[in-house]
Amino acid sequence: MRGTEDVLVADRLTIRFRKRTVLDALSLRLTPGVVTVLLGENGAGKSTLMRLALGVLKPSGGTLRVLGHDPMRRARAVRERVGYVPDVPDAYDWMTPRQFYRYLAPQYPGWDGVRAVARAVELAVPLDERFADLSRGQGMKAMLVAALASSPELLLLDEPFAGLDPLVRDEVLRGVIAGLRDEGRTVLCATHDLEVAARIADRVAVLSQGRIVADGTVEEVLGHAEPANVPEQLRAVLAASAG
Repeated sequence: MRGTEDVLVADRLTIRFRKRTVLDALSLRLTPGVVTVLLGENGAGKSTLMRLALGVLKPSGGTLRVLGHDPMRRARAVRERVGYVPDVPDAYDWMTPRQFYRYLAPQYPGWDGVRAVARAVELAVPLDERFADLSRGQGMKAMLVAALASSPELLLLDEPFAGLDPLVRDEVLRGVIAGLRDEGRTVLCATHDLEVAARIADRVAVLSQGRIVADGTVEEVLGHAEPANVPEQLRAVLAASAG
């Protein structure tokens, strides 16, 4: 059952690295049980927002609350309830997925080892091969299994579909994301791929020049559900929103 309070609330959130402003007074709210796609070009600040949400980075200004907490002050409490899939698997190369899951299990009160193994089998993740020997698709599916094993209330996906072959991407898009939505989880997926946005999003937020410049349903933001030419369409959306 979905809750009523916003899962993530960013209010005029700002972060600077030396003289460069990456997020500039960004405001965003994530509604419970909704799949939100954060759409923007590479380098727009999508990954930075996710690291802020995990308490890895400290904002320069504004406020951020995740599941009611300040991630910087309550990082552990937040991470125990949030699943995160980075753009590149962050397990040690010598680890196997099975070893990785055993390593993570004590860190998450809601960890379900049986669920992890079952989902790994379902997604054809080689449990006993080293991450160094896995394909990119296998590695990303292994990380997705890890993110879901603790039944997170919020799932953060940072460019999880980039570099996946079409069959693997379709499997994740249609199977896992649909399942998450049915279970009432909140999802924030960062991508620059309009096709991904069109297929999985309940809502699209466009990030450009450090701010959310458009926010609404796929049809409201993109104009139609299946853009034919992704790179050109994305540039057009960003240009129109910024203007």
